[in-house]
Amino acid sequence: MKKLNIGVIDLVSKGPTNTLYARLMHGNLASIMPTVIATWCEQAGHNVSYTCFTGFEDLRKELPEKADLIFIGAFTQAAYLAYALSNMFRLKGAVTVLGGPHARCYPDDAINYFDYVIGFTDKKLILDLLQDFGPNRVQGKFLTAATQPVSLPSITERWKYIEPTINKAPFMKIIPMIGSMGCPYTCTFCIDSSIQYQVMDMDSLKEDIRFVKTKFKMPIIAWHDPNFGIRFNEIMETIESTGPIGSVRHIAETSMSMLNEKNLQRLKKNGFVALLPGVESWFEMGYKTRTGSKSGQEKLDKVSEHMKLIQEYIPYLQVNFVLGLDSDAGNEPFELTKKFIDNVPAVLPGYSLLTAFGEAAPVNLEYQRDERIIPFPFHFLNNHLAMNVKPKNYSWLEFYDHIIDLTAYSVSWNAIRRRLFSNTKFTAQWLNFVRAISSEGFGRVRFFKEVRTRLKNDSKFRDFFEGVSSHLPTFYVDIIRKDLGYAWNWLPDHVLKYDHLAYLRKNRNREKPESTKPSLAPVNVE
Repeated sequence: MKKLNIGVIDLVSKGPTNTLYARLMHGNLASIMPTVIATWCEQAGHNVSYTCFTGFEDLRKELPEKADLIFIGAFTQAAYLAYALSNMFRLKGAVTVLGGPHARCYPDDAINYFDYVIGFTDKKLILDLLQDFGPNRVQGKFLTAATQPVSLPSITERWKYIEPTINKAPFMKIIPMIGSMGCPYTCTFCIDSSIQYQVMDMDSLKEDIRFVKTKFKMPIIAWHDPNFGIRFNEIMETIESTGPIGSVRHIAETSMSMLNEKNLQRLKKNGFVALLPGVESWFEMGYKTRTGSKSGQEKLDKVSEHMKLIQEYIPYLQVNFVLGLDSDAGNEPFELTKKFIDNVPAVLPGYSLLTAFGEAAPVNLEYQRDERIIPFPFHFLNNHLAMNVKPKNYSWLEFYDHIIDLTAYSVSWNAIRRRLFSNTKFTAQWLNFVRAISSEGFGRVRFFKEVRTRLKNDSKFRDFFEGVSSHLPTFYVDIIRKDLGYAWNWLPDHVLKYDHLAYLRKNRNREKPESTKPSLAPVNVE
């Protein structure tokens, strides 16, 4: 087989940036699969160039000049940058491949701009593609494996790609790992609900942990599991077997349902320094918080007490909420969240706007059938900058009034001060402070206020939100142009418009409307 020149690009940022938070943290946000694909290609005997774009690199200098095949991994917010890069490489004669969350959520759009779009990806799929690929310029091909991979190359094998990326983080350097894939639950709102849960090989994880300990005195591992700790004892025993307990620090996103005091004691002993549990809603999803049927004030009281317990063992806590769920109405959901901030001031609240990511979850069919999906440009679909589902119980103005008030309350100087003095660890203090004063805090308040002003004063802007018009307001076009910078010139024509009902059209003749009726209100997590 011909020795190929292959480029692998991981898009952490959706365009050039100069924000403080990005400077400090983007080097720690690289995905795992791009390094896996780079390693598989290299092991097959090919020349591989790997680039993790954190927003500070000049892609005009970083990207390979001549390539036979280019793999790009992207979340939906980076779709336009991915499309621009694909267009540039195709003009140079390369064949392009898109993977990652956007490829799974919006495959019918992505195949217009890539030669191949891949869903589930395993080694066999990649090796088969390397053996037989060619340009598909009119419309690309969608490829997918039967399941997610059952094994991955070790961190030792991937270190040549991991190390340069984490070195871009100037202070705290975090190594990505994953201990499981898929999900044991069948929630209709989750992108992993239809994927069989599987744990990775524990012996391989042991070797990975032992390896990173040779690189750092007290390494920090971020677990990318959709639900960390489902098989709690097994993963704890794996960590404990790697040598002095507490010699590695860990970060994980997990469910409050497994954070009982016995488990918290073990997590602390094993060096877990940050957890990101989800409350999501005060009126549903009690199974995630061990609150059962409790809701409203009753759930708030129980969750607040639980968080205080967790805080005794874990230095850094971010608690995630979803704003705009169908179960929310009136002031109460937002006022309860403000009470939570007052009750547990050390905890950083993380807010996601309800977002339906294309084919990410079956419940998205319901939104499309009910004509509630707004064709927001992909650039803004990151759970924070736009809500592409029309709220059920609020007007847009009412909704923005609430999220502005809540976000401003969360990053007020009083909240910052209380959060600062309620945390005893310096890392937690400075990270919370930076997140509050950066684009994630103050910047988001300013953006929401600008959107709210335009909703009130600009009828054409409001018509887009209401679904009366499909004409994209210039406000959003200008932001995309500015954010993409030099990459704007590589963007294909008409790329900002897409079929936001593609999932519904594909399924119209396959299933009855009743079959996707959700039992729980959704948030799609890419």
